[in-house]
Amino acid sequence: MTPGDLFSDQAGVPACEAMAPRAVVLRGFARDDGAALLRAVAIVTAQAPFRHMVTPGGFTMSAAMTNCGRVGWLTDRKGYRYDAVDPETGLPWPGLPEPFVALARHAADAAGFADFVPDACLINRYEPGARLSLHQDRNERDFSAPIVSVSLGLPAVFLFGGAQRNDRPRRYRLEHGDVAVWGGPARLAFHGVAPLADGDHPLTGRQRFNLTLRKAL
Repeated sequence: MTPGDLFSDQAGVPACEAMAPRAVVLRGFARDDGAALLRAVAIVTAQAPFRHMVTPGGFTMSAAMTNCGRVGWLTDRKGYRYDAVDPETGLPWPGLPEPFVALARHAADAAGFADFVPDACLINRYEPGARLSLHQDRNERDFSAPIVSVSLGLPAVFLFGGAQRNDRPRRYRLEHGDVAVWGGPARLAFHGVAPLADGDHPLTGRQRFNLTLRKAL
């Protein structure tokens, strides 16, 4: 499978778009589950509120974040890491909602990654102008499991590059319900999100939510 290959469903709408070997966008894969996923987000964030984390270099991230699962991803002056405890509440992160787990396993299987069992989910909330700079997901212990990233709400431009930061990324418009999955040789690809354009979505208003499910431990 090469970048740009499309596999269409019976209605003629692209169902699976390849970004790189072992990296795909499953178009509309989570659309029917959107309302249930957002209800689960609300339950998680009632226990572990969104916050704007600070990078080790002192940069405040424009996207607000929180976590659920056995561990949560953190960044602060001490560095990037996973931790079982939310530093803002002093409590363990909320458990992974079953709708998150079911969707992640189903999407990973559809993308060719059988038996994926996530144990952590980073939830990002984007408002107009928020972005995520190019980075690698490399704080996990085992890179053999894929990343499953679910888009909800406003559309965004996903940047998917190569193994080096200076590799020019391709741009993919992600709509509500699209799911990106990458692993294998693409597992450590640099990726990010361009500044979010303003808009209004019937389920999320002027916001986009992204669920990034991982096997961290």
